[in-house]
Amino acid sequence: MEEKQHLTGEATETQIAVWKEKYGDIFQVIIEDKTCYLHKPDRKTLSAAATLGQTDPMRYNEVVVNNCWIAGAEEFKNDDSYFFALSEKLIELVELKTAEIKKL
Repeated sequence: MEEKQHLTGEATETQIAVWKEKYGDIFQVIIEDKTCYLHKPDRKTLSAAATLGQTDPMRYNEVVVNNCWIAGAEEFKNDDSYFFALSEKLIELVELKTAEIKKL
């Protein structure tokens, strides 16, 4: 039987259940042997990120990560290679519903 690999920053199933109660949808990002957990951004977070991102595009990612961060390996926030990889996935946190418009 193969033993499950432990990831730096990994949470227990119990802790994840508690977070789901508090935040709703939880997202786990895994890079190599490290992981972190984020929740969906709200309108306030996205507004602040967009405003700051106009003059400094990297600030958009920093605001989203800092405001949606639940737990995980600190490398995601402190090591550029992990941060850039995480940044590429941030758009997936924003779930868009499909809208339809009809002229009546």
